[in-house]
Amino acid sequence: MTTTLSGPSHPPHSGGAPRRLVILLHGLGANGDDLIGLAPYWAPHLPDVAFVAPNAPFPCDMAPFGFQWLSARNPNPVTRLAEARRAGAILDGFIDDTLAQRGLTEADLALVGFSQGTMMSLFVGPRRERPLAGIVGYSGRLIAPDLLAAEIRSRPPILLVHGTDDPMVPYGSMAEAETVLVAAGVAVETLACPGIGHSIDGAGLQRGGEFLRRVLNAA
Repeated sequence: MTTTLSGPSHPPHSGGAPRRLVILLHGLGANGDDLIGLAPYWAPHLPDVAFVAPNAPFPCDMAPFGFQWLSARNPNPVTRLAEARRAGAILDGFIDDTLAQRGLTEADLALVGFSQGTMMSLFVGPRRERPLAGIVGYSGRLIAPDLLAAEIRSRPPILLVHGTDDPMVPYGSMAEAETVLVAAGVAVETLACPGIGHSIDGAGLQRGGEFLRRVLNAA
């Protein structure tokens, strides 16, 4: 049985057909509604960009609501990798379908993730054959960093943003991901948000919007 993803969307601010696309990937126990709220903030500066925020494919196994890309119950690296590959295949299919529906290509697409959504963005994006326009990752980490050099197929530019006081995903995860990605030939920018926990602050929102505008040529 094929798993398909669905969730809320936000049309281009211009009112016309989308010329670019941003897919927003939420964190553990949330849903697409959690991140589609970023669209109204960025849309005026990205007038021809459509935003789509799919629900993750699996019900959250730690709460009676919400969805997950990966289970947080078993942090075993082997299990985590298997789950990432399973969810990654579903996400890849969603990306393919969403681009085809809009007549767009990978060069027109940026991924934006938060927490688990960042983990999936960083796992799937560099493993796609054709490079995406870019990836923005908030408060996440790199899954299976030891495999990236062997499995990387494309090198989209990446912006990583992380709060220094994150109690859920350690702040040091950003530097660890940057080191591995840069070693694999990826252009990486980072933004540390002092005093911020597991969330996105105003500075992170602004920097993310600036990055998206640049990589999507959406000025």
